[in-house]
Amino acid sequence: MTEWSTPHLKVILIGNSGVGKSSFMSRFVHHRFTNLYRATIGVDFLTKEITIDKRSVILQIWDTAGTERFHSLGTTLYRGAHCCLLVFDVTSSVSFDALDIWKKEFLVQACPSDPSAFPFIVLGNKIDLDYREVSPSKAQQWCSEIGAEYFECSAKEDIGVDTTFHSATRAALQYLKRHHVENGEDIQITQKQQEKQPNKKCYC
Repeated sequence: MTEWSTPHLKVILIGNSGVGKSSFMSRFVHHRFTNLYRATIGVDFLTKEITIDKRSVILQIWDTAGTERFHSLGTTLYRGAHCCLLVFDVTSSVSFDALDIWKKEFLVQACPSDPSAFPFIVLGNKIDLDYREVSPSKAQQWCSEIGAEYFECSAKEDIGVDTTFHSATRAALQYLKRHHVENGEDIQITQKQQEKQPNKKCYC
């Protein structure tokens, strides 16, 4: 049986400021929620090791600022990503409408080798609130058009958080298996047997 090293998967959270990216990430990693979050300045970064489908993986989760003045950081932050979560607030149609721009900007700055195959997951946050501006059907329709999975969640009430990240992990693993040569400078997933073969490229 072939033995694989533990893969490190880079997952990016993007979307307008205030949609709950930091809360969502903290709920998943630290299992806690607070209303006292300040707007992310530049980028925040957390790691978590999980087991998905009986396989251990290490997630590198990047929470990016949703303000215009930090968009120039995108090229550095997005490069080497294996999955992108597009986050919006279900009570804000403005945040949902902005996702198309966020998606296009990500593809330009991350520059994946095959943009059409890059995995996106759309996350509608704050479903615990008793009103909304974006219906599930509207969000799902857009996701169907772009080929993305859609999840509705609440970081505050811990609804759908683990499910969304587990789906992102599976998508990232599939992408990594297809494109690990291109992304080898950032993330390694190499067979130990291959290290002894001089005719294989080094992914250092």
